[in-house]
Amino acid sequence: MWTQIDAHISQVTGEKFQSQQRRSVGGGCINQGYAVSNGEITYFVKQNLASQVAMFEAEALGLEQMIATASIRVPKPICWGTADNSSYIVLEWLELGSGNSNSWLEMGRKLAAIHKASSSQGFGWKINNTIGSTPQINTWTADWTEFYIKHRLGYQFQLARRRGGNFPKQDKLLAAIPELLANHQVQPSLVHGDLWGGNAGCTASGEPVIFDPATYFADREVDIAMTELFGGFPAAFYTGYNEVFPLDAGYEQRKTLYNLYHILNHFNLFGGSYDSQANRMIDQILR
Repeated sequence: MWTQIDAHISQVTGEKFQSQQRRSVGGGCINQGYAVSNGEITYFVKQNLASQVAMFEAEALGLEQMIATASIRVPKPICWGTADNSSYIVLEWLELGSGNSNSWLEMGRKLAAIHKASSSQGFGWKINNTIGSTPQINTWTADWTEFYIKHRLGYQFQLARRRGGNFPKQDKLLAAIPELLANHQVQPSLVHGDLWGGNAGCTASGEPVIFDPATYFADREVDIAMTELFGGFPAAFYTGYNEVFPLDAGYEQRKTLYNLYHILNHFNLFGGSYDSQANRMIDQILR
């Protein structure tokens, strides 16, 4: 496998690459990750089953679309494909550091710049991708409320039923969403789509960087809501964001509705107590 990946890197970059060191590093909950070096240059390689190559293709396209906004730093995709029984993606290696309050201030400002990138086709994306390893349906839809009901919460509820989840108020919730979003004017924004703390950081020089996207065009609040889901980003991040693109009134009420998508997805991926958490969130939304 590694010989084929080395050859692919060499072909794409135009420079002979032969890996001499391969070190296992974190690849998230879904993939195996490696730092691969020839002694001079290092790449980050993520590996999964060969059947998952479309996931890596979508990741590469999402990164390229974010790079095109010339806003926030993301790892540049080098190449992707299959080798033996595995799929892989090769990315630019970014040495991460701790950052400081200025780094997070810039993170907020630069995410706001990404969110100003819009689409005339409405909400969705050019292909389906994944959220974790769950399919994420991105069929273009003119209306955000319709998109969110059908392709986000409704789809996750369907998967959850197959897994044995019990959500007694799901129909009541889905019926209430048009009213919950009635006074919220939404323009399609390019979003990261999976923006929790594990997918954001700073380089060793303090430059903000985001990675592992689940890109699509959405209400920009889905990204901001998720930054609050697992502990929250530093306060400077929200200050920087609101300097450039202030959040709309009512965000505090909508964020639980948007984060429900991720909790349902966690139930579908991992099971456990996420169904109880989802039901508590549904009760909170419907109060």
